[in-house]
Amino acid sequence: MPIIKVENLSYTYGEGTPYRIQALSDINLEILKGEIVGVIGHTGSGKSTLIQHLNGLLKPTSGKIYLEGKDIWAEPKRIRELRFKVGLVFQYPEYQLFEETVYKDIAFGPRNMGLDEPEIDKRVREAAHMVGLPEQLLAKSPFDLSGGEKRRAAIAGVMAMRPEVLVLDEPTAGLDPSGSKLILERICEYRQKYNSTVIVVSHNMEDIAKISDRVLVMNKGKIFMFDKSERIFARVEELLNIGLNVPQVTQVFIKLNKLGLVPSSNVYTIEQAKSLLIKQLSRRGTFNA
Repeated sequence: MPIIKVENLSYTYGEGTPYRIQALSDINLEILKGEIVGVIGHTGSGKSTLIQHLNGLLKPTSGKIYLEGKDIWAEPKRIRELRFKVGLVFQYPEYQLFEETVYKDIAFGPRNMGLDEPEIDKRVREAAHMVGLPEQLLAKSPFDLSGGEKRRAAIAGVMAMRPEVLVLDEPTAGLDPSGSKLILERICEYRQKYNSTVIVVSHNMEDIAKISDRVLVMNKGKIFMFDKSERIFARVEELLNIGLNVPQVTQVFIKLNKLGLVPSSNVYTIEQAKSLLIKQLSRRGTFNA
């Protein structure tokens, strides 16, 4: 049984007004427990609207959303409990930070879960360490943090609740390459440690290709593709036609393939590229592994 099932989901902003916008149309999908799903699509494709339905921030205009087989809107009074199970990190971390200190901000979720203070303290420090947030920053105001530090604090605050489903909207935004690498590694570590499902929305194709088991492609409020990463990024022309790109390494290998220098252009991570090039050079006797 999938951990999340979306059935005939449609959502309209401004329903019944002249400003009506159809944001989602007849979305059907299943997300499995323990997998990492990347979500891509150009601005306005419906990505953020979709993920805000997964923890009840938005209520479907029509259709249903199930968590572990239960309709999340069957008992509206229990939506608050859902948000402990499906944790969402917004694209703009400053909207999620509000406490006097970073420590209190990270502790907010666990405290509202009714956990005792020793457990709260353990989770705060563990989550801060997991996202690479130095302990000395815990006593600072979250508003004194840099953009990248705010991003980490927001992610830590959701991780501290240990949700069964962790949803992140542009988790590496505002981070330098080393910070981005760290966050991606820790997202994977979180998934493995707690056997959680992770959903990542990003415009960074390299990030999505690197960590996703499957990729959901949104276009004009509908699902355009939903498949394993390697199959998605092999459909280069279709992605380009809807205004998306592919990882830079894929673009390079497409050109190399056209020149007859490599046998395949279906490469979407640096690790794959390295492996393929080593094999090619070894076969030609120009590289001694």
